[in-house]
Amino acid sequence: MTTAGKVIKCKAAVAWEPNKPLVIEEIEVAPPQANEVRIKIVATGVCHTDLYYLLENKQKDGFPIVFGHEAAGIVESVGPGVTEIQPGDKVIPLPMPQCRECRFCKSPKTNQCAQGPTMRKDMMIPPITRFTCKDKSLVPFLGAGTFSEYIVMNQIAVAKIDPAAPLDKVCLLGCAVCTGYGAAVKTAKVEPGSTCAVFGLGAVGLAAVMGCKAAGAKKIIAIDINPDKFEKAKVFGATDFVNPKDHNKPISQVLFEMTDGGVDFSLECVGNVEVMRSALESCVQGWGVSVVVGFTDLQDISVRPIQLIAGRTWKGSVFGGFKGRDEVPQMVKAYLDKKLKLDEFITHNMTLDKVNDAIELMKHGKCIRTVLYVSPQ
Repeated sequence: MTTAGKVIKCKAAVAWEPNKPLVIEEIEVAPPQANEVRIKIVATGVCHTDLYYLLENKQKDGFPIVFGHEAAGIVESVGPGVTEIQPGDKVIPLPMPQCRECRFCKSPKTNQCAQGPTMRKDMMIPPITRFTCKDKSLVPFLGAGTFSEYIVMNQIAVAKIDPAAPLDKVCLLGCAVCTGYGAAVKTAKVEPGSTCAVFGLGAVGLAAVMGCKAAGAKKIIAIDINPDKFEKAKVFGATDFVNPKDHNKPISQVLFEMTDGGVDFSLECVGNVEVMRSALESCVQGWGVSVVVGFTDLQDISVRPIQLIAGRTWKGSVFGGFKGRDEVPQMVKAYLDKKLKLDEFITHNMTLDKVNDAIELMKHGKCIRTVLYVSPQ
């Protein structure tokens, strides 16, 4: 019996309030409306941005919510007006949509979209939901809510991918890998023969290391206060390793001495304003470029003007600068062609009902990426 046009009852991990364990509930997912796509989620990664909003953000607005935004699945049905995507297609939901019609989408300078989350007052909470549970509407995090067996998204936030793609691997292209890799290749524009520093060796930071290597950097310094991550960083191309706790001077001074005056490119992949400043100050004056990749919205950021007057450039990057509908399928192809690593990021596989265990692993730095199996293919 087809489910098209009908409400689907399915399992989802619901956060009823902040700082509390998620609860596996039966929810109702409405049929897709005009220009919308309903997707059966097969696999989803657990990203620190989910944890940030659940545990750190201190806001009670936006709950109850279904977290998850880094995923891959199969289209179950489509609403009126959807032309590029059909039931049965493999897809990746996108945290950054691409309408292809606004001034941002038409510009090659950015991957921002007028319909995107960064244009909203609260970028994490979308205005529309198709989720309900116990007669309450549930917010789909970043418009996705992939800790659910089914989700509904606008077609401008869905990338159709190669049918040969393994969904439990390419789901990582829905956030972490594109974010870090693109920050190096597309935002920083790392140059061959350059020296780079990557601050923070979670999945995003390791993807940034991989991007620096792909761009031809000769020296890639991996920085983290957890030295257990250094071996993994080596797999992705890091050449040098620094634990700030091993030094009694600022990390920027350590890097200054290691590199004859500072690195050409630095990428902050932690989401800490003090680390963002350190990353900028670690760049060589005259031409150094530092990119803010890690997300936080809790503190202001500051720096002495001379750091910029001296010729450094400070940039930000969201989703690695990728225009999702056009370029995520290219990243999937790069993986299938063995030009991009994905498997190496995955340290744990679990089922959706173990989501709280996955959160604990990430909270305590015991994983790189945990992939949750949500629905059978």
